[in-house]
Amino acid sequence: MELLFYSHAFAPQVGGVETFSMHLACGLALRSHGGGATPAHVTVVTQTAEVRELDTPQAPFQIIRRPGARRLWQLIGSADKVVLAGPAILPLIFALIRRKPVIVTHHGYQSICPNGLLFYVPTQSPCSGHFAARRYLECVRCNAPQEKLAGSVRNLLLTFFRRGLCWFADSNVAVSDHVARRIALPHAQVIRNGVPVMPPMKGISETSQTGICFAYVGRLVTEKGVGTLLDAACLLKARQCRFRILIIGDGPEREPLQRMASSASLDDVVSFAGFLTGSRLQEMLTEVSVVVVPSIWEEPAPLSPLEQMMQNRLVIGSNIGGLAEQIGDAGLRFEVGNSAALAEQMQSVIEDPLSITQFGYRSRERALKLYSLDRMLQEYRILIQGV
Repeated sequence: MELLFYSHAFAPQVGGVETFSMHLACGLALRSHGGGATPAHVTVVTQTAEVRELDTPQAPFQIIRRPGARRLWQLIGSADKVVLAGPAILPLIFALIRRKPVIVTHHGYQSICPNGLLFYVPTQSPCSGHFAARRYLECVRCNAPQEKLAGSVRNLLLTFFRRGLCWFADSNVAVSDHVARRIALPHAQVIRNGVPVMPPMKGISETSQTGICFAYVGRLVTEKGVGTLLDAACLLKARQCRFRILIIGDGPEREPLQRMASSASLDDVVSFAGFLTGSRLQEMLTEVSVVVVPSIWEEPAPLSPLEQMMQNRLVIGSNIGGLAEQIGDAGLRFEVGNSAALAEQMQSVIEDPLSITQFGYRSRERALKLYSLDRMLQEYRILIQGV
C-alpha cells in the first residue's frame, strides 16, 4: 500500500503537529516491516524546508519537501490512501478530485474558525463560536488587527471553502472529544493524541530551601496565558509562600513577560530558561515538581501536559477545551484567566507537598490508559486499513 502523509509543518521544525506527524509516520512505516500487517510504503510531503545546520532524525520513510502543485498532483495520484495533518486545502482538493480515500486529522479549529484558534483577539479571550453562529462580521473584526481587512476577509472565505472540502473526506479525526464537538463534521471520530511511554521521573523534588519548583513549558504567545501565571506569582509572593517558577520556551511574548516579571519584582522567584529540547529539557525538569498550563484559549489536545503526566508530574491547568479533558481528575484545574484561582491551587500544593506524589501517580495512570503512543498508532492503523 502506498500511503501519502501530508503535514504542512514537519521536522526540523518543533511543535505539536510536527511531533504528532513524526510519531504517526514512523509508526505506520515501521509497522510495515513486520507483524503481518499489509505492507505500506509511507511518503511524507511537507512545505517545511530542510535546515542543513540542524540534524533531522533518520526516518523510515521518504520525505518530499516543498513540492510544486504539479509534483503534489503526481504524488497524490500514485498514492493508494492519503492522510492529512490538518485540513490543508490544495492536498485535500487533489485527493478528492483523484478519488483517493482521504483522512483529515484535526489538531485545531481551522475548519470552524478563520484564525484556527477559536480565540477572539479584540478581547483576548476564548471565542464563543462566531463562525458557527454565522456572525461573520465578528470574524472579520477579530482578525483584522493582524491580517488587515483584506486578509481577514480572505481568511473568512477560505474557512468556508476548507470546511466544505472536509465534508467530503472519508474520515475527519478529532484529537479530543472537545475538538470533535467544536468542528461538528461528518464521518468524525476521536483518536486521542499519544506520547511515548517514558519511565517515571525519580527524585522529583517536592520541597527545597527555595520551595517547590513550578514550571511552564511551551511557546510564549498571548493565548498561552503565561501572564496569568505571573499574576499568580505576585499573589503567592505577597503571601510569603516559598516557591520558584521556571518558564521554559520562547516566542514573541518573551520580552514583554520578562519586563512584566521585573516590574513586579519577581526576578528572585521567576526565571526564563529559553527554548530547550531533548536531554537539556529533561535535565532542567529534574528539579520541577509541578507543571502549570495557564492557557486562555481552547487547547485542542496539547502534547506537553501529556508528556509531564506520563512522567508522573502534577499538572495544574486551565479548565478549558481539550486540556481540561486530558487532565480529568488526575490533576488540578482553575478558571480560565483567573490568577487568584491559580494562586489558590498552587498554594494548596505548597502547603501539602505530599499531594504532588499522589496526583503524580494518578497522572501517570491516566496517561498510560488513555494517551499512550502505541494506542494512538493502533487506532490509526485500524482506521487506515478500513477506509
